[in-house]
Amino acid sequence: MKAAVITVGDEILIGQIVDTNSGYIAKALDKIGVHVHEMLSISDDRHHILNTLAALQNRVEVVIITGGLGPTKDDVTKMTLCEYFDDHLVRNEEVEAHVIELIEKALKRPASQINKDQALVPSKSTVLRNAVGTAPGMWLHKGNTVFISLPGVPYEMKYLIDNEVVPRLVKEFERPYILHKTILTYGQGESIVAERIEDWENNLPAFVKLAYLPSPGKVRLRLSTQGADEVLLRDTLEAETAKLKDIIGDIIVGFDEDETIEVVLGKLLTQKSLTLAAAESCTGGRIAQTLTSVPGSSVYFKGSAVTYATASKVAILGVPQSSIDEHSVVSAAVAEAMALGAQKVFGSDYAVATTGNAGPAKGEADAGVGTVYIGVATPTGVYSEKFDFGQPREKVIERAAGKALEMIYQEILKN
Repeated sequence: MKAAVITVGDEILIGQIVDTNSGYIAKALDKIGVHVHEMLSISDDRHHILNTLAALQNRVEVVIITGGLGPTKDDVTKMTLCEYFDDHLVRNEEVEAHVIELIEKALKRPASQINKDQALVPSKSTVLRNAVGTAPGMWLHKGNTVFISLPGVPYEMKYLIDNEVVPRLVKEFERPYILHKTILTYGQGESIVAERIEDWENNLPAFVKLAYLPSPGKVRLRLSTQGADEVLLRDTLEAETAKLKDIIGDIIVGFDEDETIEVVLGKLLTQKSLTLAAAESCTGGRIAQTLTSVPGSSVYFKGSAVTYATASKVAILGVPQSSIDEHSVVSAAVAEAMALGAQKVFGSDYAVATTGNAGPAKGEADAGVGTVYIGVATPTGVYSEKFDFGQPREKVIERAAGKALEMIYQEILKN
């Protein structure tokens, strides 16, 4: 069963906003066995919308459209849908009552006529109740295709997908099972991982597909399978994952799309009742930002000192000026002193520190652009490693932050 996702809005096409709706919709559809065949972003133009709908009709079973349903004149989706379905707008009393209540309760003012006109919907549509906004969703049939129009506001779209669209699709269509298993690896590049698992990959069952999803410092391996026998699919994925653990278990840190290094590290720290702090120079707070993106991280993350300037390393972390003078600010000695300083300042069990030259200019240190030292302080000692993360600057920062978390994770696993 195939679907297409259309986002309507010039603001997407000119780069003013980033389309996050399509990804959310695709994940939701994938979970119920609906394969997204294509994604399109199109302009707020009547002809463009009409041509797109016509091109997709009968090519896919489901078309989901987001955007263009607001109360202003530049929102043209509803009128264009009426034209495509040879229909007209009618006022839905239930939607109008909801709009009035929402406006008066939230904004403490009477609903305007523009607000009330959100209740105008194509007469042939099934209205999808939007409990968190004023623009309702609309469900229409033509030929062998269901067309579903949703508001573009992300939280409203998500509500309608989860509470209206997915339940109706499950009820109306028979779908195959589509299952995925994501294995998150850290510390080795895509080509090295591919070499290590080559024999295993060559012997995968024909109905199991493997995709490599690399990013700086990590590679996600996604196993995908599709069919009518859910038990067979699930058991096969588990069996193949178990084989993979025997081959590359040393670099596997998680088994879920959302099990990032910061999530699994947080679980490990919580499980062992340990705490972590950071001292950051070249990463500029990226480690702290990554760790605190996880809900509940205050249980184990004590804080971070972003000591970007050399003087702040001395004043805040107590890095000896003599170490800087003798070894340079980008050195193993300074990385280790920073880690020990953070451990002491924050009173944590573990601490990690970064000092390096992210570029593009060489800066005050002698180290080459891309050079980073990462220090790790443990309850029993301190050590550091040197890395060359190349260029550009953002890549250096991202890889350094990721490697720092990986080093801490591996260190805690030893104990």
